[in-house]
Amino acid sequence: MEKGLVSIIMPSWNTGCFIEESIKSVIEQTYVKWELIIVDDCSDDNTEEIISKYLEDRRIKYLKNEKNLGAALTRNRALREARGEWIAFLDSDDLWMKNKLELQLDFMIKNNYYFSYHEYEKIDESGSLLGIKVTGPGIVTKKKMYNYGYPGCLTFMYNADIMGCIQIEDIKKNNDYAILLKLCKKSDCYLLKKNLAKYRIRKKSISHDKLLKKLKSHYDLFRYCDHQSIVKSLWYAIGNMYYGALKKLIYEKSQR
Repeated sequence: MEKGLVSIIMPSWNTGCFIEESIKSVIEQTYVKWELIIVDDCSDDNTEEIISKYLEDRRIKYLKNEKNLGAALTRNRALREARGEWIAFLDSDDLWMKNKLELQLDFMIKNNYYFSYHEYEKIDESGSLLGIKVTGPGIVTKKKMYNYGYPGCLTFMYNADIMGCIQIEDIKKNNDYAILLKLCKKSDCYLLKKNLAKYRIRKKSISHDKLLKKLKSHYDLFRYCDHQSIVKSLWYAIGNMYYGALKKLIYEKSQR
């Protein structure tokens, strides 16, 4: 692992209308020692054409799957390519504030944390602010992480020297949560109380799935990825629905 290097994991699939803005939000970071690993999962739009404009920056690495693998295996591939001491995630439709890496790294190094996350705000498909800021518990312990995956994918960072190379099972949904479940067994996750990212709400997002579909996706996560018993998987899945509702009440604040 290269000391001080942040490996940024960015899976992509048909996000040609968003990915350029996401890449720019990485290039504009005040912390410059990073590598951006983009793995495209067989997009059939103009994603590759847009990415190619930025490949002169040697910090950006572009890989393309030979066949469609899904988000979990695509993230796995990117994680295997990572060379950094630190790992961060940014989906190809989300955005970071310019000082995200600088402030989060400073927070972790000063406090000797191996795993952290931060606050973010929601935007719509066009990039307009929705007036909602999302925060979370000051410390997410293993127990709390099993209750609910509080850290947003675009917010969490961890020390790869301590945590190792994370690889997850091939599940279609909740694969970012699957990563969190592996990480929380090695370290608590600490909240940096600063809004450092923008999460894009899209019409086809899992956030808009029906209740039973959400319940099943959580059950599949605990049963087939975390290898829990049927009873425990159902217990955790139902608990996730409950704590997810609480999260909206406690940790999602209107800014209007």
